[in-house]
Amino acid sequence: MIHHSQSALQRVANRIVELLGEHYRDERGMSTVEYALGTVAAAAFGALLYTIVTSDAVEQALTGIFTRALNQ
Repeated sequence: MIHHSQSALQRVANRIVELLGEHYRDERGMSTVEYALGTVAAAAFGALLYTIVTSDAVEQALTGIFTRALNQ
């Protein structure tokens, strides 16, 4: 019974790998929609990162780190 279910599981896994391989084999790059979404996501991440880095708490922490490093 265990051997039978393992072979069935192996067949399912092989089929999934086969289907994924067929899907991704012909992909040569991002389509226009994927490119647009990737660009929007990158811009949003950049804006979030800028907001975090320019916050008072981060600025004070970085200033403290640099001050301690330069004073030693």
